[in-house]
Amino acid sequence: MTKLIYAFDEGQKSMKDLLGGKGANLSEMKRLGLPVPDGFTITTEACIDYLKQGEHLSDEVKSQLHDHLTAFSNRTGKSFSSQDHLLLVSVRSGAKISMPGMMDTILNLGLNDENVEKLATKTDDARFAYDCYRRLLQMFGDVVYGVPMTHFDTYFEQYKKAHQYNSDADITAEGLKEICEQYKGIYLEHGHKPFPQDPLQQLEESIEAVFKSWDNDRARVYRDLNDIPHDIGTAVNIQEMVFGNSGERSGTGVAFTRNPVTGENQLFGEYLLNAQGEDVVAGIRTPKDIDTLKEQMPDVHQQFVNVTKQLETHYKDLQDIEFTIENGRLYLLQTRNGKRTARAAIKVAVDLVNEGLITKEEAVTQVDVKSIETLLHPNFKEEALKQATVISKMGLPASPGAATGKVVFSAEEAKVQAENGDSVILMRPETSPEDIEGMVASEAIVTTHGGMTSHAAVVARGMGKCCVTGCSDVEIDTVNKTVHYPNGDMLHEGDIISVDGSAGDLYLGEIETVSAEHSDEFEQFMQWSEEIARLQVRMNAETPQDIQAGYQFNAKGIGLVRTEHMFFGAERLVEMRRFILASNYDERVEALNKIKTYQIEDFEAIFKLSSGRPTIVRLLDPPLHEFLPSTEEDIAMVADQLNVSTAHLKRRINDLNEVNPMLGHRGCRLAITYPELYEMQVEAIMTSVFNLKKEGITSQPEIMIPLVSTVEEFTTLKSQLVSTIQDLENDMKDKVHYLIGTMIETPRACLIADQLAQQCDFFSFGTNDLTQLTYGFSRDDAGKFINVYTESNILQLDPFQTLDHDGVGQLIEIAVTNAKRVNSSIKIGVCGELGGDAKSIRRFNQLDIDYVSCSPFRVPGAILATAQSQAEESER
Repeated sequence: MTKLIYAFDEGQKSMKDLLGGKGANLSEMKRLGLPVPDGFTITTEACIDYLKQGEHLSDEVKSQLHDHLTAFSNRTGKSFSSQDHLLLVSVRSGAKISMPGMMDTILNLGLNDENVEKLATKTDDARFAYDCYRRLLQMFGDVVYGVPMTHFDTYFEQYKKAHQYNSDADITAEGLKEICEQYKGIYLEHGHKPFPQDPLQQLEESIEAVFKSWDNDRARVYRDLNDIPHDIGTAVNIQEMVFGNSGERSGTGVAFTRNPVTGENQLFGEYLLNAQGEDVVAGIRTPKDIDTLKEQMPDVHQQFVNVTKQLETHYKDLQDIEFTIENGRLYLLQTRNGKRTARAAIKVAVDLVNEGLITKEEAVTQVDVKSIETLLHPNFKEEALKQATVISKMGLPASPGAATGKVVFSAEEAKVQAENGDSVILMRPETSPEDIEGMVASEAIVTTHGGMTSHAAVVARGMGKCCVTGCSDVEIDTVNKTVHYPNGDMLHEGDIISVDGSAGDLYLGEIETVSAEHSDEFEQFMQWSEEIARLQVRMNAETPQDIQAGYQFNAKGIGLVRTEHMFFGAERLVEMRRFILASNYDERVEALNKIKTYQIEDFEAIFKLSSGRPTIVRLLDPPLHEFLPSTEEDIAMVADQLNVSTAHLKRRINDLNEVNPMLGHRGCRLAITYPELYEMQVEAIMTSVFNLKKEGITSQPEIMIPLVSTVEEFTTLKSQLVSTIQDLENDMKDKVHYLIGTMIETPRACLIADQLAQQCDFFSFGTNDLTQLTYGFSRDDAGKFINVYTESNILQLDPFQTLDHDGVGQLIEIAVTNAKRVNSSIKIGVCGELGGDAKSIRRFNQLDIDYVSCSPFRVPGAILATAQSQAEESER
């Protein structure tokens, strides 16, 4: 018999796969002797089995649930039917990987018409008892029976307004009793069934609902966004209720052991008195700073400070802690590694190393690779901010960044406008998990309610997205689609605003930005990453701006200069078209000689910026038709430029038209047909090297022949290029160092890599084309169906974004192994899109690959990914 349920004292933190993160950490805190309400965890295996089997809990789960409820009652001395010792529980999800707000929770389970009276009598507080009951009715109706929360909220707000209550806490016990009766009517009207009075039925249906929530839309979107597998399921935690809403000596809150925005080493959190946990994260009431707890309950505050230090030391990372205070007694409901901004993540990691809590290797694993990119983008220019029109300076800086966009008021509109190419700012009173797709689509999120631990804040920080919460001096009207802000001014949907997530400020219109500045901690962290990494990181770049950016991020060279990008300037394009339309060799050479002048200038600039670092130059790769006009207007213009008839030009365009150009006359095939093309490019490369040498500047040119499928293709072209270089060396009466290699981008090239390795100085895998040719998917057209494939689990991941281990990965492994076997000194790299993908880099690090290359702004993330991969390998 498989054990499907574990009491908290049976688990530990290493059991996250089985107990989920929340369950494992509750067990661990229990083991440490911390004040954790008792309970038990239903495993992820039970969830996976339920989702496979269907509608109801299995008999085995029910049997074990009955046994654990009995043991639970014996430990606590409470039961669902006891007059004096009533048991109430919370039912919470808890996957292995934290997914805040994406799945469902139910509190106060076990209450019914009879038990609410028992609770009122026992506590001598009818208002408290009926407040718990109305919360259960709301949550259970929404989560289990699918009754939209708006039905409950609408009635609740109408009741408050009719009785002139300013806050929830003002409603009397009789009022809450009346609300509960109305809620039961909502069940019958909208759920078409009564609220179940049997606590065991409530529990079983709640467990099923939490299991089902694993596959709700918002959870799937969140997992896709954060690369979380869809098949690991969630555990369910059943825990004895403690009540933060039982009076002014009670409360609930969320705290971080360090500031999750800045990384500063100080307790950071918020709480509400006389409230339950959902009140804090929902942003319905504005919470108080955790420091004020010192004044209201000094003993509890000191106990909490001690506990947070103990947990951070134990877990060796910033902790996100949920807590409840019941009548002056502290309870811990959860701890987990806290989500944080990239800036905070790096500061925390560096500080923890300096404090002796973790090693450098552990530090690099604590920062998400994707988040690094948020540190590399612009901030608002200070001078521009001073002149900008302020909308609000009352917001909280929930997640840093600078964003400008059109105001929208719904997740649906945000998604639509973003898909149309617009930058949007999502403005709402507060966000909920249902808004996830709109939050993803937005450049920034702004809310009027909620604090630094509200849903909007936590999710935005996890995405690395700009966010301002608690903007109390503006009024967001989602019905009329307006925003009222101080001085009586108003925004409408579509108006442009700018959001400063680092300061919590909103501005009217677009504001100029400046490049981000890196902190000392960032530089230290990246230095450690480079020290730990085995793989080197180069960049794919050919413009001065990109090359300078890549070297600022400490790229070790250029892994791909795409020379075709140099041919599209107006003057160059004319000569390239002249080459294509030439009727004989002499005319082609004449056109190429003019292009060569431009190429020499380009290569001198590139090699000068590289300052002796290795620089791979890929010779011309695309088919010729890409350089020709397509519209009637452009055809007429080009014909005039080249002094040919439009009829002649159209015939030539038709001659060059290919049924499948990506498999056609391109890459090395062009050079076999027109040797003078690559000869011109190599002359330009080497001339620039000689010119710079005269200036005392060293260059390391590495010449790449693209799209090779046979050894004969490579040796034919290499022979021609070497001869061209030798002629140039003879003219210059000098020699320079260079390498000639190939880009591996066809399956056949992978399979004959040992033969190619005997002729090549280096390889670089062009994973874009290699994936395309392995799958038979057009990378330009795959977007029409790839999403359907991943959503249907036909593919686990988009192979153009993350390495396909079973197919493309196997070809790369075969090629690397065989090539290194016959030529141990050959340098092998990856320069396709996958060279900047963290998951792909993990696999490349396991192979005998020497470097990866990616776009300049992905270089720091790639360096971190290589360090993380190496740290993981070292632990094995």
